[in-house]
Amino acid sequence: QVQLVESGGGSVQPGGSLRLSCAASGRIFSIWPMAWYRQAPGKMREVVAIITSGGNTNYADSVKGRFTISRENAKNTVYLQMNSLKPADTAVYYCTMARDYGSEYVPYYWGQGTQVTVSS
Repeated sequence: QVQLVESGGGSVQPGGSLRLSCAASGRIFSIWPMAWYRQAPGKMREVVAIITSGGNTNYADSVKGRFTISRENAKNTVYLQMNSLKPADTAVYYCTMARDYGSEYVPYYWGQGTQVTVSS
């Protein structure tokens, strides 16, 4: 079983930056795709960014050019660098890990979530 532990959330002003980290531990025998999701109050959960085992990335249109997902496989850690933050980015952010290499990303393991608040 895999555990995902997130850190780096907090409160910032519009235009500020945050870097989220997610450390994976447990019985991991392959480098699986991983992704960040978020859920704002009263809204459906949405995918923010995806990264494959080889480092290829995909982003939601709303965060392209502002967010960067990366990973260090030797440390089983994934990051989300968030720049030029907007109030609309306020949400609980979740780290996830897949358990297959399908063409569509399917999260299998979930972190506990970390709050990101952007306000003035």
